[in-house]
Amino acid sequence: MLYELATLDVHNSVAKDVASGAAAWAASANAGTLLGLFAADVGALNQVYVLRGFDDAASLTRERQRALMSTSPYNAGTHLNGLSMETYAPFPYLPPIKPGSYGGVYEFRAYTLKTGGTAGIVDLWQPWIANRVAVSPLLMAMYALDGVPRFVHIWPYADAAVRAKTRADCVAKGIWPPKGSPAFLDNMRSTITVPLPGSPLS
Repeated sequence: MLYELATLDVHNSVAKDVASGAAAWAASANAGTLLGLFAADVGALNQVYVLRGFDDAASLTRERQRALMSTSPYNAGTHLNGLSMETYAPFPYLPPIKPGSYGGVYEFRAYTLKTGGTAGIVDLWQPWIANRVAVSPLLMAMYALDGVPRFVHIWPYADAAVRAKTRADCVAKGIWPPKGSPAFLDNMRSTITVPLPGSPLS
């Protein structure tokens, strides 16, 4: 399984309309599965995230070409200010993303990695992840197959207060983050998002 995370920079107050169009765009595809539609709530605002899963690289590439050749990718039309599309592979020991109701907010944490850091962070996480997901679920951790070396992990929470408490408790107990992570990491950004109507992840 491969994942595509598309970020649509949109005009103010149009996220729901964009989500509806993106859902129709995904439904009209010959490949891929729509997994999530999210609006940025804290962080870089006026962004809509479209998360899709693909069985193989060929089908993902065909969909990428469809978007690139379209005059209205994701059916966003005049709502769209900018678009980026990124390809990710999951950490190999994690189960695939399954649609469902996991929380009212989803945190997307994205890190750029130091040269050679991809294998290091994937290996480092493996012995730590079981104790962390026993506290709260991880939707996915995945590393980029294009652009600069980086990885993204996505965490659902009931709300922002639960997120803050969960993270503080994990740090206090030494459960998370994995010790030694800074050796592989460079820059980090975090975006808190909310699921949009029609999102299979809610």
